Amino acid sequence: MPSREAWVLTLGNEVVQGRVVNTNAAYLGRRLFILGLDILGNISLVDDVGLVSTFLKELLGREPKLIVTSGGLGPTYDDRTLEAVARATGRPLKLNEDALRMVEEWDREGGYELTEERVKMAYLPEGAVPISNPVGSAPGSWLEVGETIVISLPGVPKELEAMWEGWVEPRIREVIPTRYVVEKTFRVVGVPESSAARIVKKVLRIYDSVYIKTHPKGDEVRKPVLDVYVLASGSNRLEAEELVAEVTGELKEGLRELGGVIKEAE
Repeated sequence: MPSREAWVLTLGNEVVQGRVVNTNAAYLGRRLFILGLDILGNISLVDDVGLVSTFLKELLGREPKLIVTSGGLGPTYDDRTLEAVARATGRPLKLNEDALRMVEEWDREGGYELTEERVKMAYLPEGAVPISNPVGSAPGSWLEVGETIVISLPGVPKELEAMWEGWVEPRIREVIPTRYVVEKTFRVVGVPESSAARIVKKVLRIYDSVYIKTHPKGDEVRKPVLDVYVLASGSNRLEAEELVAEVTGELKEGLRELGGVIKEAE
């Protein structure tokens, strides 16, 4: 079966040091999850070309379907993500004429001079396709390395999100078969997680393709409250919805037998 593995690298000293809240990690993880990809990790790294390229090489060795990076595409001295991508993939950085046109157009609209620092943003790894940035100056990069797609986007959230929704996600849907994902969460009162674990284990023996997670919300001994999360996927939405409904029904029945009261999750 073709790989559906995906990884996210959020890059920048300010992210690692906690000076900027890493909203890009949550956004990208959620969008990839909704596409039915298997998100195995989100790694935050400082702006160090050697370090970033080392991690990229390691991930490329796994032959995942997608690696998405955010940050480090701007005009400043520390914006060197594409240099790291080029090093990790063994490709030279080259001036991309399409990317340069994107930068020039942004400069004209803003009345800015095309400086050396702005031209720097048009250098992409050889073979990359530039991704248009509708709200900023730095183009993104779509690079296919064997069976893996390496997508590099700016770190500014509004730019990343606009590029993802307007260009990246539609293209991903074209090249990766869609897998429909359906989620359901319900609450059970009166059953501690340690007792619910037996029911979850029993259901998973029957439905080994689903994911179930319990989240304690109350006092485990005196007033146990659990949110139960169920995830299933299928080749079409109806198949996934039916599987979630069936698994949820089995869980609720078992938890009621333990004296649990079922409610909607808050």
